[in-house]
Parts: sequence; C-alpha cells; structure tokens
Amino acid sequence: MLNLAKRVILQVMGDKRTVAMILFAPLLILTLLSFLLGNISYVPTIAVDKTIPAPIVSALKEQDATIITIENDIDKTLYLKDKKADAVFSLNGQSPKIDILEANTKSGKAMNCIQDALSELNPTAKMQINRVYGDSDFSTFDSMGYIFLGIFAFFLVFVISGTALVRERSQGTLERLLMSQIKRYEVVLGYTLGYSVFAVAQAILVSVYSMFVLHLPFEGNAFWVVITMVLTSIAAVAFGATVSIFSTTEFQVLQLIPLIIVPQIFFSGLIPVDTIPYGLGKLCYLTPIYYGCSALKLIMVEGQGISAIWLFLVALLIYALVLCTINVVALKKYRSI
Repeated sequence: MLNLAKRVILQVMGDKRTVAMILFAPLLILTLLSFLLGNISYVPTIAVDKTIPAPIVSALKEQDATIITIENDIDKTLYLKDKKADAVFSLNGQSPKIDILEANTKSGKAMNCIQDALSELNPTAKMQINRVYGDSDFSTFDSMGYIFLGIFAFFLVFVISGTALVRERSQGTLERLLMSQIKRYEVVLGYTLGYSVFAVAQAILVSVYSMFVLHLPFEGNAFWVVITMVLTSIAAVAFGATVSIFSTTEFQVLQLIPLIIVPQIFFSGLIPVDTIPYGLGKLCYLTPIYYGCSALKLIMVEGQGISAIWLFLVALLIYALVLCTINVVALKKYRSI
C-alpha cells in the first residue's frame, strides 16, 4: 500500500501540469472570485440634476462617490450611453428617480450610495429606477443570457477540438498525414474548417433555441448573433488546436481548462472589466471570450448592428489567424516541409 502511494506521489510530482492544477489553479480561481464577489474599490460617478435639494446633495457628497451636477433638461439616456456617469439622480415630482444604463456592479454601487444618503434624510422614500437597457422584470438568465451563449460557443468547441486533435495524434493519424505531400497549413486549415462546420450548426441551433424556446431577449438582429457565435467558435477551434499541439494526452488538455478557460469567463461580462483591481481588467484584450461576449452584448442587449460590433469580429478573426499561424509553425516538430 505504501509503495503504491509512493508511486502515485512520484508520478504526480513528475507531471508539472498536474502539480500546477492542484496547487495554483485553485488560488487563481479563488482570487478571481474575490474580485467578482468581494467588495470592489470602484468609486462610482453620480450625476445629480439641479432639482435635488441641497441637504440630499450634501449627504451624497459624504458617500464614497464622485458627485457631478448637470442641467435639468439634459438627455439622461444619452448621458449614460456616453459613459459620463454610472447613475443620474433626479426628482420625478416628489419621488426620487435613478436612471442607470444597465444593472451591473457599477450602477449597483451608485444606487447604494444614493440609498444610503436618502436613508439619513428620508428613510421611507420610494425610489423609481429606470434602466436604459434591460427591464426590471428580467430574470438573471435574461440579463446574462449573452454571456452564456458566448461561453458555450467557446468552451464546448474548445474541449471537443482540443481532445479530438490529441486523439488524432496519439492514434498516428496526424503523423500519417504529415508523411504525405500535404502542407502544414493545409492540415491546420483542414481541421479548422472541419470543426467550423459543427460550430456553424451549433450557433444556429443554440440561437434559435434560445430565442423561440427559452425566449431569451434579442434586441438586435439574430443573424449577427449567429455570426458572432460562429467566429467565437472558430477562435475556440484554433485555441484548442494550439493547446493540443503542446499536450500529449487528452487529460492534459482538460487539465489546462482551470488555467486558460476559467479566467476568461471573468472577462465575459460577469463584472465590468474596469472594476477589476490592479489593472488586471486589461488582460481581457488577450482573451477571445471577451470579444465574443462584448459583441453579443451589443447585439442582444443594446440592439446594435454591424457598425458597433465589427471591431470585435475583426479581433476574433485576427485571434484565429494568429493561433493558426502558431499551429502551422508548431507542426514543424512533427515534420519539416
């Protein structure tokens, strides 16, 4: 028994990926969860129009927020869309009114500051909350549906393509291909195009099912939702191929999920990236899920079209092309052509 335990310990210690997954992956995920669920240090900006009495404005200034004064007749919707404030505080008759762009961490913190200020002066005041995007009747699934679509479009295709390509190599199929006259780039593009067919089928099926069966809100054109999901899936195929080239077994591909996939989920829109401390939110530009989910949000939540999402789609294409280039170069270790 002890000899068996010793053999297992030595075997695990000899696998650096396993050691990293056991020891460091939990630390990384817990740190990201603390950013998501902990108390953020973000200081919200609250715009207050001139109808707000001076005592309330004074109480607001005592909160941990930046207070700016705006004119009464300003277009609050446009003001919020321009990201000039996280919330606009005004009076609708005698009732306090808060306008926010959408329900998220930043607007939530702004509303908490307003509520704390009002509780000191008028604890029984009932506030009217108006959202530019979304509805107060939306469920969590309705509000976060675009995130789930983006994550599923990437994650499932990544797992399938990554493990399948490792299996191709372990069974000798890849080596036999490389012994023929086929070029390295043809191998990479062939695998990418092959799995992309299933990515298209998945994108269409998931979009139709979400819209007509689950009744997920689609403010924009469903066509661009499908296109975005397809490009996200193609990036996932290229990502899976890259990981598979540097893995020797299917288990090693799965081992890397906590390290390279789970962190990307935190850049999908679960929390505003500019509220992540230490500047870590800027890492979102290195993750394909960020571009996919950002485009899906613009389409499904804000009702935008190609003019608003084209940069994100181009980023996904560039991401896929860069990874395909890496894959072509990496195949040199199997054959020099």
